[in-house]
Amino acid sequence: MPPRWPRKPDRNDPAFRKLDDRMNFALHVAVFAATNSGLWFFETVKPGSLMNLGVVSGVWLAALVVHAVYIFAIAKYPVTPYTDKS
Repeated sequence: MPPRWPRKPDRNDPAFRKLDDRMNFALHVAVFAATNSGLWFFETVKPGSLMNLGVVSGVWLAALVVHAVYIFAIAKYPVTPYTDKS
């Protein structure tokens, strides 16, 4: 079940932005895993059918690592107390 957000989602809210960035990263990991496992399966069934698969997987993995470094080490999410503006 997806997480429930207790207030109106707003990308300017640091807590929501942090959660959104992490969910986007999780989706990135899932798509990477599903796609690459499928591609490598077909490469195993018929070797040589997918040229440069190692390069494609390596570049995508590098992009995934850069995404992880940004989300978990570089991005700053200032802590501000929530105030209801309604």
